[in-house]
Amino acid sequence: MKPEHVLARILLSSVFVAMGGYRLWMAYRGLAVPNGTLLLSAAELALGLAIAGAWRLRLMVGVAVAVLLVDAVASHPFWTSAGTARGANLLHFAKNLGLVGGLLLLAGIGGGKRR
Repeated sequence: MKPEHVLARILLSSVFVAMGGYRLWMAYRGLAVPNGTLLLSAAELALGLAIAGAWRLRLMVGVAVAVLLVDAVASHPFWTSAGTARGANLLHFAKNLGLVGGLLLLAGIGGGKRR
């Protein structure tokens, strides 16, 4: 893989590593975090590390794309918001779609030789 592809893979995976790791760290530090959130955060961290390490890259990218699309629709419904909340939700919705685009490009590049 070209160096710029490796950098892109690491940067795209950093969203999952940072957010999953952050929520787990906050729980470790004593913040009350629901069990479902802990489980999701651990899965998100593992997903980000798998993508960063190019482990089963196309499969992991597919999972990440699904997670981001569900999150965009479920967590950022800008179409039901008003005022500044609409702008914030639209920003996060569009961010998720941009990440999906980058991940799809990454899946097209692949993680190595096909067998």
